[in-house]
This record gives sequence, structure tokens and C-alpha cells, in this order.
Amino acid sequence: MKTTLAIFNPATATLIAELPADNAASVAAKNGLAHAAQPGWAAWPLAARKACITRFRTAIVAELEGLAVTLTLETGKPVSMSRNELNGLLGRIDFFLAEVGAATATQTVFREDGMTEQIEHAPLGVIANISAWNYPWFVGGNVFIPALLTGNAVLYKPSEYAAMTGLAIARLLHGAGVPGDVFVPLIGGATVGAALLEQKIDGLFFTGSHATGSKIARAMGPRLVKLQLELGGKDPSYVCEDADPQLAAEALADGAMYNTGQSCCSVERIYVHEKIHDAFVAAFVASVKTFKVGDPMARDTYIGAITRAAQLDVLDAQVADATAKGATLLLGGQRLPGPGNWYAPTVFANVNHDMALMREESFGPLIGIQQVSGDSEALRLMNDTRYGLTAGVFTHDEARARTLLAQVNAGSVYWNCCDRVSPRLPWSGYGDSGIGLTLSSYGIQAFTRPKAWHLRQV
Repeated sequence: MKTTLAIFNPATATLIAELPADNAASVAAKNGLAHAAQPGWAAWPLAARKACITRFRTAIVAELEGLAVTLTLETGKPVSMSRNELNGLLGRIDFFLAEVGAATATQTVFREDGMTEQIEHAPLGVIANISAWNYPWFVGGNVFIPALLTGNAVLYKPSEYAAMTGLAIARLLHGAGVPGDVFVPLIGGATVGAALLEQKIDGLFFTGSHATGSKIARAMGPRLVKLQLELGGKDPSYVCEDADPQLAAEALADGAMYNTGQSCCSVERIYVHEKIHDAFVAAFVASVKTFKVGDPMARDTYIGAITRAAQLDVLDAQVADATAKGATLLLGGQRLPGPGNWYAPTVFANVNHDMALMREESFGPLIGIQQVSGDSEALRLMNDTRYGLTAGVFTHDEARARTLLAQVNAGSVYWNCCDRVSPRLPWSGYGDSGIGLTLSSYGIQAFTRPKAWHLRQV
């Protein structure tokens, strides 16, 4: 029996495509083909695999506008941000191409009296990548590009909310020379993901919510398969009294509202020193008011649609909770009228950690601003979370920022900036933000298994 996946435009609630979907049988069959194809792909010279990824990069550039439109249609992301994502991916591809050779080169670590010791980086084999909808090119590319470069086959399940983009990725990779059984798209929802977990694989790389990541960890734990989970965040920033409130407000407003707040590294909590609190709040609200809400295809739209309709309920609940507990609503606080999934940019002051919006991931255009008396209170509140993805401090004093950020439990920390990811630095988290890492040379080696060689000349 054939199954299909319906794709709806979250900005208009209209059906835009029905895609053939996988089932348990097709997932198993594709996994078998990937296992058969992977050794041949690993035997290709690295230069040949790099040539495929270089052609993939060229194809993205050639089709960038159409790819951006597809991403916007199925996720509701403003098309300018879809273009930004694709253009940003190019630099990540360049990094992986430039660094994969050195990161995976065989290392001779000892040679004496006829004995040589070496470390070889062998591919894991067949890896599964269950990817995310909010940045499918970014977060998918962090996995499948280094995985392919290091000789792995990839079973790629894009989110059902970005399946058209997932098929475009597969088409471009295959057109660039990656064999069809080496990069295999799997289309569908939770049942396809569950079927993938049942397969014999050599690694599983997931990006998504903590709830789903926990379920995957429970399922995969007894299997002793390499597992990486890139999960959520409740990312804080602290604005010190010596910071420029206007500049800090503009940066943090963008960090909180970019991609309609649907980023794991979005700024989700802001703590402001009491001496500049009022000035910062005024500047922050003024900045958010400049963000245009509207048609995601319009050039000047900044706030687009909420991709998943269910997230509207989460935002409603956090707004109601904060209001009931005494927070001051400064902006927004409700769904917007019309078809599709729309929520007004929402700003609260006078918040505290009894409120869900300061403890649970919002994943939407919602932010709370809390006044603090100084560094010790800010640090305590920043660490009062089960997450630990990113954190930032705004101050003129670098030493002060370093002292504070060294004590924050976060995988990435920022001084006078926020919501930034670099291919040169590892992307990881503490606590419920996940296990493992992507990006950097370590994120290339994550797709290999070190093999120890003991070689005696006789």
C-alpha cells in the first residue's frame, strides 16, 4: 500500500505537495542497499569524494533562489533568511573541504626500535541522520557533508516539515556524483523515524527536541551504536551595567526573533543589570517593533509563520502562565488573525523563574526580560536551567565577561554577540541540550572511528 506525505504551507495553511512516503519495508530495503554501497564509496580516493561535494556546492549556487523559495514555502521562514541559510552553508562546505584531509590523516604517534604506532580514522559505516526543519540545510549539512567526505553512507530522514528541501538535497548530491545508494532520503513522519531506529546502523545523528531525543536515546542505548543528539536550549544573555543598552538591545532583539525565534540557539532569556534595565527594555521593545510581520515571500518580511501549528499552543500557554504570575506584557501576546500559523512578537518584563517562559523552550517569537542586581545573581539565574547550549554577556570589560562565561554551563559562549555559529568551532551542549558535537575538526572526526595500529618491523 502506497503512503504519501502531505506538505502544507504554514503561512497560508494550503496544501502545496503530496510526496510519496517510505514505510518500514522500504526503509529496510534502502538500508540494505546502503550497506552494500558503503565499502565502495569508502574506497574512493578522498579527492574524488571532495570533487562530488564541490560540485554539490556549485549546484546550490546555481539553484539558490529556487531552493530558498522551496524552503520558505514549506517552513514559513522569510525568504531572505532562507537565502541567508543557503549562502551561509557555502562557507561550511568550504571549511569541511579544506579541513577533512588533515582531520582524518593517519597519524604516526610513535616510532622507535622497529616499532611504529599509528592512528587511522576509518568511516563509521552507514549512519542515520534524522534532521531538523528549522535549518535543514545548516543542521543537515553539519552531518551529511562530513559523513560523506569521510566515506560513510547516509540514510537521511529530513523532517516532515522540510521534506521537499530534503529531496532537493538528495537530487543535488546525486547529480554531483554521490551514488544514490550512498545518500538515501527517507520521506515521512514519526513512523519512518521509528522504522529507521530498527535498522542495523553504525551511528545515529539526531537534531530536534529533547523529548524526541530522549526517546531515541532509550531505544538506541542497548544497541551500543554511536549516538549524537543535538537538542534544545533555553539560552540566556546578561547585559551588564557598563554595556550600551541600545546596542545590546538591538543585538539581542535580533538574537531572540530571528527565524521567528525558531532556533535552538535563539536568545530565550535576558537578564539586565538594574542600573540600565529600563533603558534597555525601552530600546528592546522599540527594536522589535521595527520587525515586519508578513508574507514570508516579501523581501522586507522579518517575522514569518510558525512552522508547526502545535507550537502555537505552547506559546499561548507560556503567555497565559506569565500573565497569571504577574509579568508585564509589553508587546504582542497573541496569535495573529488569518489562515496559517502566526504569532505576534511578544516581550515580557518583570518575569521570574517561576514562569514557564524562563524555564521551558519557547521556540517562537517570545522573550522574557528579568532585572538583576549584579553579576552573582545573573550567573545563578543563567545556570538555573536543565539546558546548556549557548550563553552571552554584554559588557565593555573582556576580563569580566571571561570570568562570568567560564562559570556558565554552556557549550558556546558569547561576548557582546549572540546566536552565532562558526564552522571552525565545535557545536555542543551541556545537560538536556544533548550529547556529542558537530562542526570544527572534531565534528569531522565524529564520523570516523579511530583505529590503533601497532606495527613491528622484524
